Amino acid sequence: MANADLDVVIRQLAKQQNKDIMAAAKSRREQLIGLAAKAKDSETKQRYKQIAENTLLQGAAAAKRLQIAADNAADSYARSMRNAAEAPVKKAAKKAVKKPTKKTKA
Repeated sequence: MANADLDVVIRQLAKQQNKDIMAAAKSRREQLIGLAAKAKDSETKQRYKQIAENTLLQGAAAAKRLQIAADNAADSYARSMRNAAEAPVKKAAKKAVKKPTKKTKA
């Protein structure tokens, strides 16, 4: 990773964070499902099941937002590096092109 481009590193870190977020959401969901199984009445059981479902949905949404933000940041970095690499070439090309001289009427 020492010689990798920063955009690749950004994407790898986001992928790992997505895994962590989803693992935490699934773990919390399992805890809530366990509480639902222990619940005495059906209203409490349904409430825990609904919270468990919402927890997983919110975790997935957070992971997706994180992935989109990381992709945007990585794309932006890669684009800026390409532009920076092309800048000296463009400047040299502009210097090479000379302005046409005006012709005088005789």
